[in-house]
Parts: sequence; C-alpha cells; structure tokens
Amino acid sequence: MKSNMQQIIQQLAGWTVGMIIGLLAAISLIFFFTWSAVHHAGWLYKAEPVEQSWTLPSIESDLPEGKEGQQIRYGYLLVSETPKWMGPKAKSHELQFAGNNLTCKNCHLDAGTKKGAGSFVGVTNRFPQFRGREGTMGTIEDRINGCMERSMNGTALSVESPQMEAIVAYMEWLSKDVPADVEAQYKGFAKIRIPDVRADLSFGQEIYQRECVTCHGTDGQGQALAGSDSTKGYLYPPLWGGDSYNHGAGMNRIITAAEFIKGNMPLGVTIDAPRLSDEEAFHVAAYIDSFDRPLKPEAEQDFPDKKLKPVSTPYGPWDDPFTAEQHKYGPFPPIIAYYEKEYGLKKDK
Repeated sequence: MKSNMQQIIQQLAGWTVGMIIGLLAAISLIFFFTWSAVHHAGWLYKAEPVEQSWTLPSIESDLPEGKEGQQIRYGYLLVSETPKWMGPKAKSHELQFAGNNLTCKNCHLDAGTKKGAGSFVGVTNRFPQFRGREGTMGTIEDRINGCMERSMNGTALSVESPQMEAIVAYMEWLSKDVPADVEAQYKGFAKIRIPDVRADLSFGQEIYQRECVTCHGTDGQGQALAGSDSTKGYLYPPLWGGDSYNHGAGMNRIITAAEFIKGNMPLGVTIDAPRLSDEEAFHVAAYIDSFDRPLKPEAEQDFPDKKLKPVSTPYGPWDDPFTAEQHKYGPFPPIIAYYEKEYGLKKDK
C-alpha cells in the first residue's frame, strides 16, 4: 500500500513539473512572438531624437500674419530707424523719446541679430534678472529704458506704450524657441584679456586714425544719412559729442567699449574673426571715451550697492580707494584684485 502511494505521489510530482515546464515554455513562446511583433513595429524603442534646428527669422519672410506681425515689424522699425519713429525726427514732440539721432542698431548691429553685438536673440529669455545698476530685479522693459536714458540720451518709455510693447514683441519674436547653446553664441560681446596698464590715449589715437577715421571722421562725428533717409539717423554714428551716448551709458566704460570694438570693428569683422587685438581694442576705446559727451542726470545714484559697480565705471562714488582717473583709464587688474580680496567679488569689467 505504501509502495503504491509513493508511486502515485511520484507520478503527480512528475506531471506537475511537466506542466510547469510546459507552461513556462508557452509563456516564453508568447513573449517571443509578441516582442518580435512589437519590436518590428518600433513600439518598444523610443523614436530617434529629432535634431533641433533653428534659423534666424527673417523680417521679410517669417513674420506672423495680422496684428502680431504688424507689431513686430513696428518694433523692428523702432530699433532700425529710431530718430524717425521715436527720436528728434519724429513727427510730433510727444513721440520724441530718444534725445539723440542714434539708432538702437548702431550698437545692436543688424537690428539686434548679429553675434557679439548685444544681440536681441534670446534676450527676453533671461529676464527678469537682478540689475546691479538699479539694485532690484529688473524686467526687459527696465533694460530697454536703461538704453533709452543712457545710450539714446532720452527719456523712459511707458511700459504700456505702443513703442515699448512693439520693441518687446520684436525681441520675443527673435527669442522664440532658441536652443540654449545657440542663445549663448549670440549673447553679449566678445571677451578680452584686460591689459594691466593704464590706457595709452596716444596709441589709441593712432589706431583710430588707422582703423576708424574713414567711417567716423577725424572729429568722431560719423556720417549722417542723407536725402530721403535723412530722418533715419546715421550711416556711421558719432562716437562723442552732443549727439552721442551720454556718460552713464555702458559704452562709456572702456572695457565694455573694447569688447564691442573687438568683435565688431572695423565694420564687417565678426566675433569669430576679429581684426584688432585685445590691446588695440582697449586703447582705442579709451581714446574714444576720452572726449566730452552729454552727462546723465543723477548718475551718482547708480549702483545703490557701490561694491557692485563695474571697475571701469568712470563716475563716482566708488567703494574702494582708487582714483577717478584709474577707474576711467586703468590699470584695472589692481581694482579687480581689491574687490576679490576685500569682498569676494570676481569682476571682469
């Protein structure tokens, strides 16, 4: 009896093992055929990533239709023909916000689309941001008004004004869907190695006579547009004097001016293929900024925290022991070293 029971148990165990093996085999076959079908259909694999492509939009062919496109085009005209639309050549006094006949594109070359020239491409993606000059978080509108009051030597635009809204719309259009790596290529100016010397104005004058005088003239007053274009400003802008940027503008800091010059001047060079050396750009910038220009009212109120003031800001007060002469013409590395030692601040302009 016991022997029969053992035989039965052994048979049951064998059947059970067989059933398990068969079941596993069936599951494996089902999985294999299912996986094959899915694999060939491409379902288990992520689609191949589509390479991002971005091209600079054209004001002639890529504007959206309707009011949006009209507003963007108006913004483009404001930065390209500033005196005509919101400067001294505007039809009515109420539209004369800019105080000189420069255009925004005299610095933001190619209407803000040139690399290394303070491009507008991607700029709205970086705001709001802390602004040391004002000591607050600033909007893109604040940044535009900084240019209006300094580079354009004029008055601020209302945030709700058609002019401000159009300029912002133009910048946003240029900034739409820009990949981060592309945006970085357009941002700001060229970087230079700051010479550890006082700027040499005589050497700067030599460079100016060699590289700049053809366009900007020996007197630095540039060449105004003529005829039907006479309301649109300058072919080549004045670099000093009453119709140039005021002393509170970023271009009146010779490190900033040198960075702009390095990547853009003489007209036609690029940030990737400059013509002047760092030293040449530095000295000619100092020569240009050595001349008189309009004074911005209340400039001493800039940078409530004086420690944040760029070392090359040529007007006081400052939070350091260096002279006004050294803040204007250098050498700057000792000032930079002072702020790093005393305050842990690393400055590059």
